[in-house]
Amino acid sequence: MSQIIDENILWKAVEKLLDKVDPTDHREVVLGLVFLKYVSDKYQAKYNELSSRNDGSELDSDYYIEDNIFLVPQKALWSYIVSYSKQPEIGQVIDNAFLELEKNNDQLNGILPKIYSKSSLDKMALGELVDFFDNNLNAQDLDSDFFGQVYEYYISAFDKHFPTTTKLGDFFTPKCISELMVEILEPYQGRVYDPCCGSGGMFVQCSKFVKEHQGEIYDISIYGQESNPVIWKIAKMNLVFRGLEANLGPRNADSFSNDLHKDEKFDFIIANPPYNLKKYWNPSFEADPRWIFGDPDKTNANYAWLSLIYYKLKETGKAAILMPSGAKISKTKDDYKIRKAMIESGHIDAIITLPNKLFDAFSISGECWILNKAKTNKDILFINADNLGNLVSGKNRVLELSDIQKIVQTYKDYKNNNLDDLPGFSKKADFESIIENDYSLNPRMYVGFDESNKLSTEEIEQEIKKASAELFKLIKEGKKLEEKFQEILEKEIM
Repeated sequence: MSQIIDENILWKAVEKLLDKVDPTDHREVVLGLVFLKYVSDKYQAKYNELSSRNDGSELDSDYYIEDNIFLVPQKALWSYIVSYSKQPEIGQVIDNAFLELEKNNDQLNGILPKIYSKSSLDKMALGELVDFFDNNLNAQDLDSDFFGQVYEYYISAFDKHFPTTTKLGDFFTPKCISELMVEILEPYQGRVYDPCCGSGGMFVQCSKFVKEHQGEIYDISIYGQESNPVIWKIAKMNLVFRGLEANLGPRNADSFSNDLHKDEKFDFIIANPPYNLKKYWNPSFEADPRWIFGDPDKTNANYAWLSLIYYKLKETGKAAILMPSGAKISKTKDDYKIRKAMIESGHIDAIITLPNKLFDAFSISGECWILNKAKTNKDILFINADNLGNLVSGKNRVLELSDIQKIVQTYKDYKNNNLDDLPGFSKKADFESIIENDYSLNPRMYVGFDESNKLSTEEIEQEIKKASAELFKLIKEGKKLEEKFQEILEKEIM
């Protein structure tokens, strides 16, 4: 980032406005302004550069288009917006700016919010937020990662501060988890897909991986879709910040009932589907070709997601999927049937139990499933990482870089046939042992326990003696305090 802004300052800047906005509009109001500031500043910088030539090239739209810069008409420029920040019509001015942007840029059509003129939105507070962004979001080199990180911060912050509204945590995967999944997949080049892409964070992480390994962002092709209309728009804008081209379809759509990438196959699939989705089934799904292992449970979509993702992988494809904790051991008829068939296919590569409290939206643990269609044996790597990570607040845990590296290196050692089982953490289980455990994919069942820190009988006795001495000391101190308190009471009475 070319600039660093304290997250507390970012949040305080929007608090006053959010108290006076319909909760369903919170995200669009703030994220839309960040987007408008970014595209306007980028356009203005290019305009100034071209103007310095004194040949009229600043009026030629081709110069902007070839640099992936949106065309920003005069009434959508940030400077024009700021000139109305203290006027009651500021909301209408912003709505008009987004309409102008859509008219001049087909790829933005239908994704920009036009909600700023609502009577329920406090215009004075809106103007103050415009002024704040004007004074603080000024990355001089227009580093898209700077604006992207500001945008990403607000995406995650809304779920933390407004847990009772529709949770963006259901659409946003914490960075440490997406980083882990991408490091395992290693998407150097190829077609990347997410059937429930949320705000697009998985794609952002994939592009970072490519850049960090001296690749070009065009080495990967991005495909995805999202059912929530607001989140679909947010994802489209999020990818603009990162300079990423993506095919998220012409509209929001549900992957089960309206697959926008029907019959497409992908090299990599990375997904964080909604956990335990209940009302997803439609009678038309019966005998769908995507259910290679048979129809999934009609009342819980966990194995429907796994089946859909498996179907969409190329024959050499890999996938990383987050699943709720219960999926690995579910005994419902259809879940068990599909899990058994997937294990027998040999294409389940690894199951990784993650720590709890990683998500802002909920604190339960879950697993990362790694599928690999190029795999030729039925062994499965089990990793129990539930003790990794650090609590950064009362309820949120973060996987540190060293934690991610430990998990990824364990996976690489397994793939290179160089893995030493680590009791309590990792184990390569053969097919026979999985059958013996009735096709359970619970890592704890296979990795066992770490005996290295187990205390001897003598050490246990010493610990008991130490604790007993401490307790006796506290009891004595308690008696002294009780006697002193009694003396004070007696004096008061007399």
